[in-house]
Amino acid sequence: MKIFLLAIAVAVTLRASEIRMEKSGGGYFFRITDATGSDDFTVTVDQPDAPPMLGSVTREGRTLQFSPRFPLTPGMKYRAVWQPLSGNAQTAIFEVPKPIVARSTLVTSIFPSSNQLPENQLKIYIHFSAPMAKGEAYRRIHLLNSNGEEVLLAFLELDEELWDREGKRITLLFDPGRIKRGVLPLAEVGGALTPGGKYRLVVDAGWLDATGLPLVKGLEKRFAVVPADRQSPDVALWKVTVPTAGTPLVIGFAEPMDEALLHRMILVRSENGKEILGEVKVDAEETLWSFQPHTAWTVGNYTIEVDTALEDLAGNKIGRLFDVDTLDKVDDTQRTPKIILPFAVR
Repeated sequence: MKIFLLAIAVAVTLRASEIRMEKSGGGYFFRITDATGSDDFTVTVDQPDAPPMLGSVTREGRTLQFSPRFPLTPGMKYRAVWQPLSGNAQTAIFEVPKPIVARSTLVTSIFPSSNQLPENQLKIYIHFSAPMAKGEAYRRIHLLNSNGEEVLLAFLELDEELWDREGKRITLLFDPGRIKRGVLPLAEVGGALTPGGKYRLVVDAGWLDATGLPLVKGLEKRFAVVPADRQSPDVALWKVTVPTAGTPLVIGFAEPMDEALLHRMILVRSENGKEILGEVKVDAEETLWSFQPHTAWTVGNYTIEVDTALEDLAGNKIGRLFDVDTLDKVDDTQRTPKIILPFAVR
């Protein structure tokens, strides 16, 4: 009886060898215990016909260790195989865990910021706190009417989404065919927005950022629709507040303007024509533009240079309407590329 029990104990010991994947410092290694008699220990990616990984095998007593030459890939599965001198190979499969990364990307703002938009609103800008994944916009953004029904084909779906260079701001265009008078889509299906209607623009929380993680939360913008704007911005109605030492130059507009264009289509120049660098801020639902130079104002004459491609919310440029009836005659002969507004600091 004693001899029989001893044989069982030896058999259990022989089966006690185990392959493990362990982490030390910044990397992983593979280890097998009770690996007597053979140093044949290999690791491959867990895929058919994958070649053995480069690395080194070291022995310490009855323990073998395989140390990969290159770091393992998070989320990848690996197959470790030890082949004894006789009998079947011992195999174990491991997956390198992906690091736990907290979601951090947010929708920081939606423009226009006003809760009243014209029937012929042209653009929507959505800003994010970090770069976003491309190719998801048109299934992650929804325009809902007051009944909670999605407004179909409200936006012009482009093959190449309109992102800024950083991938943190996307531009959505309402379908121009449902804005311009005298064109077929507007005549057949009507505009995307109806005067007097109330809408919600919804950004899905499931939208992935550039790292593959969803947004911290979604966001929605509620707004009401007012009648169409079919008048060009009138520079004569703008109010310029001349700066003094330490104060900004301020322009007040008679209507909300395109937020993105306000940051690049108004320049300030010195008397000799040199552009003055500074910080632009847009406030009061895009009806207020302010400019603070990087260096203090000095006494002298200055000019405000306004590109006439600057637009209001309906895409109307200075001196040129976006929504021109097909029966109207368009005269571009009087359009000038720049408008100059002089001012002086005393």
